[in-house]
Amino acid sequence: MAQVSGGNVERWLQSPALAWLFETFTFVGEVVLLLGQALGRIFRRPFEWKELFGQMSFVGVSSVPIIALTTLSSGAVIALYSADLLKSFGASGLAGATVALSVTRELAPVLAGIMVAARCGSAMAAQIATMAVTEQIDAMRSLRVSPINYLVVPRLIACVTMLPILGVVGMYAGVFGGYLVAVPVSGIPQGAFVKSMQQYLVLSDIYGGMIKTLVFGVIVALVACQQGLRTSGGAVGVGHATTRTVVLTMVLIYVANYFLTAVLFK
Repeated sequence: MAQVSGGNVERWLQSPALAWLFETFTFVGEVVLLLGQALGRIFRRPFEWKELFGQMSFVGVSSVPIIALTTLSSGAVIALYSADLLKSFGASGLAGATVALSVTRELAPVLAGIMVAARCGSAMAAQIATMAVTEQIDAMRSLRVSPINYLVVPRLIACVTMLPILGVVGMYAGVFGGYLVAVPVSGIPQGAFVKSMQQYLVLSDIYGGMIKTLVFGVIVALVACQQGLRTSGGAVGVGHATTRTVVLTMVLIYVANYFLTAVLFK
């Protein structure tokens, strides 16, 4: 009986469900510890200014075109659907508010987070993972250079500061894309479009979208750094870390977006 029970326990410990649960708790624990270490060192010398400004340029300036293009196209699609539908119900005057609220509350923040995760988060994970498998991070520790100070803190600050700016860029681009479709294409009067937007869109909608991007920035930076630092297995491990970073970041952004929307806009 003892042997049977021991075998059952051993099989249970090797089950895929338990392995997935173990990996989940390990991931959460490592991310929380990494956040605590980064916050503890964020105001401690040495300050890696060159690395910080390089990451801010990479995350912020270089991402502006793709954020503007994707949100402009998404705002145009929202207007393409909503303008004709609202006209059929005699509510064409709400087209501007529909586009503006959709873009500022949801489209711009989420697309900014997703695009930065796909473009920058994957690159961060690949860079740090390559350093891990080539033992550069171990060399940094041997030289008494903190990997947290040099690798994690600049990326965390860059994502947290640049993503709200990218979110605002996306808001303007998305509303402009909706205007280009609603007014010239669908025939919504320009005055009605602008008036409804002014009437229903308030500053709290914009601030709420920016708060979302702050959280998304933390998610992108922490997941990318955590996956990069724990990489092993050579080039194959680098590829796996990059893939996991993109998938995990996108899933966490969508999950966090639901809870943030429930708290900020309900």
